[in-house]
Amino acid sequence: MTLAIVTDSTASLSVDIASARDVTVVPLEVVVDGRSYTEGLDVTSADLARALRAGRAVGTSRPAPERFSRVYAGLAERGAEAIVSVHLSSRVSATLESAQLAAQDCTVPVTCVDSLQVGMATGYAVLTAADARDAGKSADDVAKAARDRSERATTYFYVATLDYLRRGGRIGTASALLGSALSVKPILGVKDGRVRPIEKVRTSTRAIARLEELTAQAVASHGDEVDVAVQHLDADAQARALAERLGESLGRESIDVMEVGAVIGAHVGPGLLAVTVSAQMPSLG
Repeated sequence: MTLAIVTDSTASLSVDIASARDVTVVPLEVVVDGRSYTEGLDVTSADLARALRAGRAVGTSRPAPERFSRVYAGLAERGAEAIVSVHLSSRVSATLESAQLAAQDCTVPVTCVDSLQVGMATGYAVLTAADARDAGKSADDVAKAARDRSERATTYFYVATLDYLRRGGRIGTASALLGSALSVKPILGVKDGRVRPIEKVRTSTRAIARLEELTAQAVASHGDEVDVAVQHLDADAQARALAERLGESLGRESIDVMEVGAVIGAHVGPGLLAVTVSAQMPSLG
């Protein structure tokens, strides 16, 4: 069976990786001062960071179901007999809902997967889905592989301020813990598909040190066979320094460093540092 894999632009897969792994990426929209821009096409993370720093009104928008319908139809026309569509958590975005609505009218079966993750945690799930497809697995097995990989991921992140999360309504129960103390330096995580508070510290130096400690604990809990990625928004030097220290402490030659996309960036703000630890899957051969 010819099986296609679809994801969205928040999965943090580069154009080269998505192309090499034959993954179709559906972009989300960033809205700046009422004007919509397509993530990865006409708005970059750097553009987004500048807009936020300038105090411009920034929001995001899910892809319309019609956009997914066009993507699914195009894949079917090119020979796909089934589609597995893997997306960021339905508890922070309605993107999965758009995919599910489009799936109802597709001429081939579409299995939509809620990763209950964001960023590279979703990306690793997509890559595992590609591994399973390339190993000749069925659509059901490919979807299961993506879900299983999602469940094996831990993401922690530090934001310079909670203000952007508060504005976008993504702060969830973190607001109950941190109240109006938006000046604290919070460590947050993703649990059950939602942004959850881990702890709060008073300085950015301590927050980053704690991020390193939590990452080491996550690697230890998942075992040695893990992928580790550091992501950031407008904080490349700090992210690379963090990745270097993690590489030394974890005994790794290198750790991937990448900037988050504009959509995630709109909700976390400049200065974000995030670490994803994702346990690898057993051989799918």
